[in-house]
Amino acid sequence: MRLTTILSLALATNVAVGSSWFPGSKAAYNKWHETELERWLSDHDLPYPTPADRKDLEDLIQKNWDSYAVAPYKSWDTQKLGSYLKQKGIEAKEGTEANKDSLISQVQGSWYETEEKAQNAWGSAKDWILDTWTDSQLKAFADKNGIPVPQPRKRDTLLQQARSSYEAVAKKVGETASYPGNWLYETWSESDLKEWLDTHGFPAPQPSSRDKLIASVRRNSRIAYLKAQDQAASASASANAAYATLTDKIIDAWGESQLKEFADKNNIPVPQGSKLNELRALVRKHRAQILGDSMSASAASAFGAATSNAGNQYAKATNDASLAAQEAFNEAVGTWSDSRLKGYLDARGVPVPHGSKSDELRAIVRKNSHKAASGYNAWTWDDLSVQNLKDYLANSGDAAAKSAANKAGATRDDLVSAAQSAYSSASTAGGDTYASATSYLSKATAAAKQNTFETWSESELKSYLDSYGVPAPQGSKINELRAYARKQATYYKYGTSGPAGTAFAKISEAVKDGYQWVMSQVGAGSDAAMHKAQKAKQEL
Repeated sequence: MRLTTILSLALATNVAVGSSWFPGSKAAYNKWHETELERWLSDHDLPYPTPADRKDLEDLIQKNWDSYAVAPYKSWDTQKLGSYLKQKGIEAKEGTEANKDSLISQVQGSWYETEEKAQNAWGSAKDWILDTWTDSQLKAFADKNGIPVPQPRKRDTLLQQARSSYEAVAKKVGETASYPGNWLYETWSESDLKEWLDTHGFPAPQPSSRDKLIASVRRNSRIAYLKAQDQAASASASANAAYATLTDKIIDAWGESQLKEFADKNNIPVPQGSKLNELRALVRKHRAQILGDSMSASAASAFGAATSNAGNQYAKATNDASLAAQEAFNEAVGTWSDSRLKGYLDARGVPVPHGSKSDELRAIVRKNSHKAASGYNAWTWDDLSVQNLKDYLANSGDAAAKSAANKAGATRDDLVSAAQSAYSSASTAGGDTYASATSYLSKATAAAKQNTFETWSESELKSYLDSYGVPAPQGSKINELRAYARKQATYYKYGTSGPAGTAFAKISEAVKDGYQWVMSQVGAGSDAAMHKAQKAKQEL
């Protein structure tokens, strides 16, 4: 009976979720600066009157947004539509080769992303616009803008650092970052720009100029990112298929030439002079990495077996409660936007692999559900009250931040963006500036712990939920919205472990005494298993 209550508690934390793009949501460009609106129109060769007020620009973008940003294939000609279908291995329906509407319909069914994801993506360009850059381009960007990157400077770390400093760099040069200007490509030569277009299959503008090349790269960056993700997923699937059929018996039966051939086909580096047994070990190691089959998994199973030997029902209760909490967390993560998923990982210092798709990001987040956030970060600001945000901005010592705090009509989202930008600048500057920012965060978060979201308006709560990809259920009362917001914020900050506010902590509290009893009964058996698991983990 008690276990049923425990599981019900975990399941009760789940909220019905769905599309983050619902009627009433604002398009990304509604928050852009006027120069960004003009830049987008210019990039897409859409004429606009000069001078033009903001409403005229937004109205013009609204008419073309769907055909260029959300579903760009709608503006393609029949030849390009047909080429896309061939690339995806899809035969155009007989008799429709010259019918544009029919081809558009077929492309839509196999497009890289849903319209909802496309809408959300343009709300945070930093999460993907750098992913198609080469390692040398990322290093040049970091060096020019003084972005510290730990050694060795691996691609995943470069991307993480570049993303986290993206807004701060834009602010430092007095530029906007939502639809970035030429500042983002200052370290690129004209040949770099041309090479990028060639590599990703986009024709260079004729006649070319640096501005036109940048415009073409910027305009096509989203499609290039999606195409690269799709290709990476295909390659990953091929690798999985290759390794899934590779049994130990096959590896043992192969000779040196067969092992080297397999290694060459699957990009496995083979040290010169490797002996036959070393080659077999190398292939087995890469198979384990690809398929997620490792010694640590076996050691963990040994630990589970050791605890079950105690034969006490509390062990089962603890295990079931933990699984229920994990399931609740997984359910929440299943709706998060790419921006939130990457933010969760960045806050924990977990590198985001190049070209990661949403499902891959969720898998990494779930894998790190118990990993603690590494101190404060830019995302720490996003659940503070309006007053907290204004107080920090007013006392930050940053002129732009003070201006944002005093700006009439500034929305909560505007204040959060300003605080995150000021914090990123402080983090880069270090010293007293950074110490002051973290000191304020410590005081603000401690004071707000008991009344988070209490002073928020209904529209602010809905906007916060929207950033996670969670639409507010129709007819929700403000107290229900606060509960939904607290749930997402708690999972985002603590995963499935942390303070008493998390589902896992509430559940485990109910079985804590029994769990400790089990551990004392298991004794040396569990210690040995844990030692084995730790040793295996260190060896990987």
